[in-house]
Amino acid sequence: MIQLQNISKNYATQELFSNLNFKLNAGNRVGLVGRNGSGKSTLFKLILGEESADEGEVIIPKNYKIGALKQHLTFSEKTLREEAALALTDEMKYDTYRVEKILFGLGFVQEDLDKDPLSFSGGYQIRINLAKLLVTEPNLLLLDEPTNYLDIVSLRWLKSFLRAFAGEVILITHDRDFMDGVCTHTMGLVRKKIEIIPGDTHKFYEQLKANDELHAKQKIAQDKKVKELEEFIAKNKARASTASLAQSKVKQLEKMDRLEDLGFDNALEFEFNFKETPAKVLLDVKELSFGYTPENILFKDISFTLQKGECLGIIGKNGKGKSTLLNTIAGELKQISGEVNFHTSASFAHFGQTNIAHLSPDNTVMDEIYVGNPGLGEAQVRSICGGMMFSGENAKKKISLLSGGEKSRVMLGQIIARHVNVLFLDEPTNHLDMDSIEALTKAIQKFEGSVIIVTHSEELLRRVCDRLIIFAKNGAEYFDGGYDDFLSKVGWEEEETEEKVKAAPKSSNKENKKLRAELVRERNKVTSPLRKKVDKLEAKIMELEEQLEVHHQELINSSNAGDSASLMELSKTVSDEEKKVEDLFEELEDVQTQLDEMNESYEQKIEEVS
Repeated sequence: MIQLQNISKNYATQELFSNLNFKLNAGNRVGLVGRNGSGKSTLFKLILGEESADEGEVIIPKNYKIGALKQHLTFSEKTLREEAALALTDEMKYDTYRVEKILFGLGFVQEDLDKDPLSFSGGYQIRINLAKLLVTEPNLLLLDEPTNYLDIVSLRWLKSFLRAFAGEVILITHDRDFMDGVCTHTMGLVRKKIEIIPGDTHKFYEQLKANDELHAKQKIAQDKKVKELEEFIAKNKARASTASLAQSKVKQLEKMDRLEDLGFDNALEFEFNFKETPAKVLLDVKELSFGYTPENILFKDISFTLQKGECLGIIGKNGKGKSTLLNTIAGELKQISGEVNFHTSASFAHFGQTNIAHLSPDNTVMDEIYVGNPGLGEAQVRSICGGMMFSGENAKKKISLLSGGEKSRVMLGQIIARHVNVLFLDEPTNHLDMDSIEALTKAIQKFEGSVIIVTHSEELLRRVCDRLIIFAKNGAEYFDGGYDDFLSKVGWEEEETEEKVKAAPKSSNKENKKLRAELVRERNKVTSPLRKKVDKLEAKIMELEEQLEVHHQELINSSNAGDSASLMELSKTVSDEEKKVEDLFEELEDVQTQLDEMNESYEQKIEEVS
């Protein structure tokens, strides 16, 4: 598997990695976490050979194929068939059946093959790129924010696909629920090093916290010891009788491996300012309808009330009208019919991509916070800027110099500056890292007012939403319940369709034989490294056990002869060999389990086409 050994990487004066080491084992699906700017995407570029390390080595085994799914989708051909065929090598260029087989496996149908790739939804465009990757039969998938711009149905499909992928995966995503649903391990870029553990992000951050606490305790104890040594040296170095003793303490101090203070990244932290209101119902929407033309109605006759303290989620596939509904309720678009009535004491703030465009490029971060509330003092404004991770001179940065994620934080800061009791939030997690999303989620939970949120994050929906409006095939419908209630009682139509496709009658016997033969070849190829490893481990165990038998007999002979020197040496040798055998058996059990699971998976696939 791939290995990174002693990797260091710098950009000008910024050090990203220092002496970084990592090994990817067979079957690992690894979630890569870290603050924005910590070097996650750079790590991918190093593995792909798109950038070089300043020091260290990236080791990739011969014939080990890596496929990368990038954030941005670009297509050059006019039909799906032609676009997917671009992935075929010269030797395979006439084997278009390979491409079609993979496309059909990813949910496309025969009539889709002649459609323009750009005519498909974001989720299906991701599938096109996945098909192009899978044709190359990669051992490892590198996925850099594949969840960006995907709707909720596509996210659920992609999660299921990656869980079933036979090779290795390294995944970067800000969607914690998605990462935890896919990955076997979590790896973090922390203080320019890599930390990796088996388990999900929650286990990773718990372990990180425990490590930090232990480090802090060890440093306190070490600092105390250093102080005692320094005081002893200062008192005794001038006396002739104790000078040599003081000098030995100096050497002890010099040899000490001093623990550094832990550096902590800035974290987003805030809460929304609630404006007191006597109202129980802050918003009443009646029979609301909108369309850009009479023929293109996006939603019709939407009705609901929003009480103080409630959160309504708007969910559905991309392009169906979720943001349009929110913009219509906020008064930014004019409805065709219906009413939107706010309580007289209601005061709302609206976060969305259209609002971010309202930020003035010539203003500083502080200027924009003042726009949110001109009555604030400078100390309060700087406090909000700090909470949004713009401390010190960064608070005076011009908006024109900021990234998309930074502008999102400025917009959040502007909303925090206001006193409101209704929040409209359109995809607020876009551009935020995992820690910032957690801070936002807690701020929404604490907010005493009402919230309407558009999001594709299933975790956020579960944690904050009381009721839903769902955009499905037949427009938008109100659902009186949370997200898990919706999944259990209604579910996504597209997923039901895919289940029916999976349960469709099997193909002809000739095709089945061909598929079965392909699966057997694929199984043999995929399991071959594991079978070789099992054979190698078993041979090594047998060799060690034979050595142990010899050394056990020698140990008995030494004991009978009363040879204590030989007895001690042999005892240590036997103990070391027994430990090695024990470790090898554990490794063998692990590899054998992987092999059995892989064989079982292929047996099921072969049985399905039999």
